[in-house]
Amino acid sequence: MTLDAVRRPGLDARGFLAREGSLARVPPAFGPVVTATRERLTDVFGQRLHSAYLYGSIPRGTARVGRSDLDLLLALHQEPTGADRDAARALGAALDEEFRQIDGHGSLLFSRARLLSDVERYDLGWFVACLCTPLLGEDLAAYLPRYRPDSLLARETNGDLARLLPHWRRRIAEADDTEEARQPLVRFMSRHLVRTGFTLVMPRWHGWTSDLHEMAEAFAGFYPGRGEQLRAAAVLGREPAGDAAVLAAYVGDLGPWLAGEYARVHGVKAPRP
Repeated sequence: MTLDAVRRPGLDARGFLAREGSLARVPPAFGPVVTATRERLTDVFGQRLHSAYLYGSIPRGTARVGRSDLDLLLALHQEPTGADRDAARALGAALDEEFRQIDGHGSLLFSRARLLSDVERYDLGWFVACLCTPLLGEDLAAYLPRYRPDSLLARETNGDLARLLPHWRRRIAEADDTEEARQPLVRFMSRHLVRTGFTLVMPRWHGWTSDLHEMAEAFAGFYPGRGEQLRAAAVLGREPAGDAAVLAAYVGDLGPWLAGEYARVHGVKAPRP
């Protein structure tokens, strides 16, 4: 049986991507965090908030106490303002300080209109429908299509690496020359490269996973010559080390190669306003 013929996880019986998280999968230790988040979002945003979602390891049920982030996506009735973003950061910082279960926080803020827009249908729309777990308000997935792991989805989710690489190089150059300063860059870029490598092969692998190691193995099955690089990045995505040589290799070798191969196979992501 070829790699292309194997039935993969993450799909429903009709071959559509299944939503990967749910509140039922939240580990018990994180239940108080989720409850407090739901209550405080209403207090902070009130009628400006259309809906709120969890994503990442907490709703997938794989969160590690004291190691995992609290990741939120907030859909507002209007375009988010600077004050909205400040409020979200302040809320996340307060929860991070109060609950030892989490280590870090992040909130993505968008308007309802943008999340449902045509240009975001196979990027942010897919993210909401498949990778986000409803926490508050009306679920926008009801207004979005079902998704298959095809080339269109691959292009619109991660087909912009070439555009990102100059920004990554600036971030590396501007960071303090310490392991501590480089560590979050290694973590972020490692994860991004692994996910991009996975979505490059996703249509042929024909399935979905958010596990970094499974992503790297899927990629290695189609690109064995680059497999060890992505396997190493998967390790650093979970346990980062602030190694300058790793960052140099990401923006000087692996990243440019992956961007070029992605464009060759799937094309380039549609430009955003």
